[in-house]
Amino acid sequence: MIFKVYYQATKTETPVREKTQSIYVEASGVPEVRVILKDQPFHIELVEQLSEAHLQYEKQNEDFQLWGQ
Repeated sequence: MIFKVYYQATKTETPVREKTQSIYVEASGVPEVRVILKDQPFHIELVEQLSEAHLQYEKQNEDFQLWGQ
């Protein structure tokens, strides 16, 4: 499954919607996504599982890339 992870670049700043970034992670579930990203220096806001239709839409973005690839 592919998950879209919304995050803030640092853990020390107050979250601001306009600064939210996202990455895509392949994992078997939300807990595995959090384990994969646990050592990263950013603050995870939301982990969302993508449906097949949503994933196809996201893949149209030229910046689409799975985490770690």
